[in-house]
Amino acid sequence: MQGFATPMSYQPHPEPDERATAIFVGQDIAGHWLVQDSEGMLEGRFVSRGAAMQFAAAECQTYHALLRCMSEPLVPLVSFEPLEAVR
Repeated sequence: MQGFATPMSYQPHPEPDERATAIFVGQDIAGHWLVQDSEGMLEGRFVSRGAAMQFAAAECQTYHALLRCMSEPLVPLVSFEPLEAVR
């Protein structure tokens, strides 16, 4: 039949590359929502799960990373303790 497009066959995505960067979303032991990457180069602290997920989803798109929601507590890479004033 002329003039009709041939439907493209659906090809499922291959299994994710386990070596790819992963973006982790979870809470630390104090209950803060954290987003971290598997390379140790990214960390964000958020007031809600929704805010953390929104940020993580954007980072996954930017870096073609895998999103992983963690049930075990994440360990902050950056201390949240107040800094002492320099005198």
